[in-house]
Amino acid sequence: MSSFSYKQTVPSEWVDYNGHMNDAEYNRAFSLATDAFIDWIGLDEKGREQYQYTIFTLETHTCYLKEMHEGAAFDVSARVLDFDAKRIHLFLEMHNADGEVAATLEEMLMGIDQNEGRPAPFPEEVAATVKAEYEKTSDQEQPKQVGRTIGIRRK
Repeated sequence: MSSFSYKQTVPSEWVDYNGHMNDAEYNRAFSLATDAFIDWIGLDEKGREQYQYTIFTLETHTCYLKEMHEGAAFDVSARVLDFDAKRIHLFLEMHNADGEVAATLEEMLMGIDQNEGRPAPFPEEVAATVKAEYEKTSDQEQPKQVGRTIGIRRK
């Protein structure tokens, strides 16, 4: 996997009436982790300013696998499943303190030229980092949550 990791604990305000982390808060945690990943590949505040470039999220799919409770530690890892000149297909896994996968998020990210307000190729240094991340895991089997669709299976 990637050497990227985002760590946090579940704050009390993320816990709902069911006594565990609310579904919206899983997505908040994944959003924070995505922001940290974007910083990590070279588009932190300084990089965004230098390149006049940012990243938007186009689509997400979340799978909730284990309950997370108040104060529970978790870490989020990221895996680049695919990429092209201006998009990243990213897969995030949230692991609980026991190392179990508590939730996953699959997402499509798009690079944006801030001056034009339009999609544009990644800056060279960012593209090289994304490619290196992809190559770390490109030969591995994709996680079973990748590419899922929502629907009721009829027999």
